[in-house]
Amino acid sequence: MSEIRTHSLPEIGYLRLSQIIGNPKASPPIPALIPVSKSTWWAGIKSGRYPQPVRTLGERITAWRVEDIRSLIECASRAGLGSS
Repeated sequence: MSEIRTHSLPEIGYLRLSQIIGNPKASPPIPALIPVSKSTWWAGIKSGRYPQPVRTLGERITAWRVEDIRSLIECASRAGLGSS
């Protein structure tokens, strides 16, 4: 996973899906913290591999706690599952 980008994450807050899995079509392009497809991400949430989203921010807002994403990246890096 992207160890280079984790230092730029805030200590607390929320991330939207495009900030996590990236969006190369955005202007400017958003690099992926966790390079998986949208369907893989949602399947991972369903299976418990990825953290559950926070939906209390608004009726149509889905976001993830930065702490949960940072922890996921750190665990994957320690397990040797990520690429640099």
